[in-house]
Amino acid sequence: MNKYEAEFSNLVRSFRKKHMGKGPSQINTTFCKNWAICEMQGNLSPVEKFIATADEGKQMLRAARTEMVKEMYRKNRPVEMEEFLQAKFVDLFVDIDIERDFGMSIFVFDDNIEEKFSKK
Repeated sequence: MNKYEAEFSNLVRSFRKKHMGKGPSQINTTFCKNWAICEMQGNLSPVEKFIATADEGKQMLRAARTEMVKEMYRKNRPVEMEEFLQAKFVDLFVDIDIERDFGMSIFVFDDNIEEKFSKK
């Protein structure tokens, strides 16, 4: 992870903390073409971990942690990320493994951010 990917990880953590009250404890970002791929650990709050002890709770949390996160980015453009990357946010793909507390988010931008930031 280069310094630009590390800074993007910090922007993701700040955005989630601001809009969800908690950000992941660890984020590892990789730029690939026009994608910023974030691997995230430590996403769940203590209450969510308790809810996940039931099968229905796991299903509910997974739905909430995928659909609600995507909706959050649709309603609140990640302006700081766009300004940092000098690229427009286009879409977001999200998934989480509740049992492992491991999530993936793939941010799609309108420009090749790998090309812009990999050699710097």
